Amino acid sequence: MALTILLIALGGFTAFYLMVLVRATRVRPRAERVPSQRAAVTGLVTGFFDTLGIGSFATTTSAFRKWRVVDDANLPGTLNVGITLPTIVQAFIYTRLIPVDPRTLVLMIAASVAGAWLGAGVVSRWPRVRIQLGMGIALVIAAAIMLGSAMSVLPGGGTALALTGGRLVAAIIGNFVLGALMTLGIGLYAPCMILVSLLGLTPAAAFPIMMGSCAFLMPIASARFTRTGRYDLRAALGLAIGSIPGVLVAAFIVRTMPLTAVRWLVIVVVLYTAATLLRAALKERATTPLVPKIGRAHV
Repeated sequence: MALTILLIALGGFTAFYLMVLVRATRVRPRAERVPSQRAAVTGLVTGFFDTLGIGSFATTTSAFRKWRVVDDANLPGTLNVGITLPTIVQAFIYTRLIPVDPRTLVLMIAASVAGAWLGAGVVSRWPRVRIQLGMGIALVIAAAIMLGSAMSVLPGGGTALALTGGRLVAAIIGNFVLGALMTLGIGLYAPCMILVSLLGLTPAAAFPIMMGSCAFLMPIASARFTRTGRYDLRAALGLAIGSIPGVLVAAFIVRTMPLTAVRWLVIVVVLYTAATLLRAALKERATTPLVPKIGRAHV
């Protein structure tokens, strides 16, 4: 019953997101409503590996900066708006496949949504230099987490499918923080997998928790980013269109594959992207004050 209610609620959040996206699209010029082909290709690849647990925020950021698809100031908003729909598809698939305790699942999802709501309200008003610094630092953290996982330094997890007492409280607080960081462009997947493993859950439990968390929090974050205009519509539409086929292929056809080499490649790419963001921020910092701009931003 609890899972059914959760899926109905997810359907409601999906409808809310689509309403927000349609409304945001209507007010943009016709030229901005054409999905970016480069973003679609990026989404196809990153959506595929995202479904297998690699995550897509860091890899998409790397591709977008390499191809200069999106201005750095609009990266967090574009990632959240563009990857929402494929993440919802993932959530519908994995919440039915892996039987995580409903109370644990619902409370962790609710915490991530609250964190995203607060985080998006702050990040959507940051100037570009602050976003470059924030995302650069966030990507270094993400790379460190990936490195720890690749070297088996971080915990492998237990066998539980439910949390109670202090561990449940820790999970709620942890997912609240991860939800807030999502709005800065640091993906929730890898940190969430570490969090649930530290608390004794089976690693498989991370999939419905992290995908469900993102599926609920990203429509909320997207609404705040579209309200301020701090996103690239063409890139977001391209991501959404390209990612969904990648998600379906990974979930229903490939399912599992050796990812060791891919993980190491992603670590290198993420560190390179972090370095370029931090370098760009340091260059711009000399002429741009780190003071948030109040009011509606213009793309």
